[in-house]
Amino acid sequence: MLELIKAGGLLMWPIILCSVISTAIIAERFWSLRINKIVPKNLVSKVWQWQKVGHLDQKRIQDLRKSSPLGMVLAAGLVNRHHSREVMKESIEEVGRHVAHELDRFLNTLGTIASITPLLGLLGTVIGMIKVFTVITAQGVGDPSVLSEGISEALITTAAGLSVAIPSLMFHRYFSGRVDELTITMEQEALKMVEVMHGQRESEISTEQETK
Repeated sequence: MLELIKAGGLLMWPIILCSVISTAIIAERFWSLRINKIVPKNLVSKVWQWQKVGHLDQKRIQDLRKSSPLGMVLAAGLVNRHHSREVMKESIEEVGRHVAHELDRFLNTLGTIASITPLLGLLGTVIGMIKVFTVITAQGVGDPSVLSEGISEALITTAAGLSVAIPSLMFHRYFSGRVDELTITMEQEALKMVEVMHGQRESEISTEQETK
């Protein structure tokens, strides 16, 4: 492995650095974007139960805000639960944009890595071919062994760049889709809570409570 890195030249080091960063981001996003962490089950049912028995106070709202991203969105609406549906929705949308931005954290970096690593590999290819033609100009093509260094650098950097870019792009698309799915789910749960707080959909929430 060390021989391959040396044969690839200096551009192998930024490619390796991109690989390490990409791996760390992928692992962190898998951990952070777990659905039970972002959108806990039956959270709206729990809020409705607190409201029903008169236990929905500021302390519970504060704890709800700290519990999960969905809890943060719901808490924004609960703070204004005595106002109209429009006011609740506006406060939820404002916090929801912030939460969605947090869910996208590091994905731009992952997308950037997916874009630049093939270019780094291409640059390594160009540098390697320049070395090959420099040797050909100076010594001719009589001894193929003198061309091997430049050819190796060209091929290795290209392969390394693509090896980092392909999985980075795949996971960037995957996590972007998961963020969209989680955002839509939070919007649906928040809308359900607004309707419950204004006397709608209680029967649906009651059914959820009975099936828990």
